[in-house]
Amino acid sequence: MTMEEGTLNSPSRCELTEEDYEAFQWDTREDCEVRQILDRVADKWSLLVIALLDRNTLRFTELKYKIDGISQRMLTTTLRHLERDGLVTRTVYPVVPPRVDYALTPLGITLHKTIQSLVTWTEDHQSEIAVARAQYDKRVTA
Repeated sequence: MTMEEGTLNSPSRCELTEEDYEAFQWDTREDCEVRQILDRVADKWSLLVIALLDRNTLRFTELKYKIDGISQRMLTTTLRHLERDGLVTRTVYPVVPPRVDYALTPLGITLHKTIQSLVTWTEDHQSEIAVARAQYDKRVTA
């Protein structure tokens, strides 16, 4: 497998103590992959795949059917990235026609729990956000 542009060949560490932490320091350190990982796991397609695989093993075609608007190419790319990052397993069965199943790894399950917290926060605060958006739009168009 070829390396993606902007990725490092080996994992690096970006250890910070609470005393050392400054906002966005993880974003500027060359030897820290946090930004890259966040970009990967927080994109809309990855979030949807991870959500759908919670407690499920699904075939490629099932994922494609359930994710409205995703192309075959984008789903393939997303699954490969998630597999490379250790979040998804790919199981190929030697049958005709070929069967491939996808499931979350234990690491992927921990990420799903984090994503669920974000979804819960969004649901809890969606009305406040709607009000803020309306106020902003009113100010900007006035």
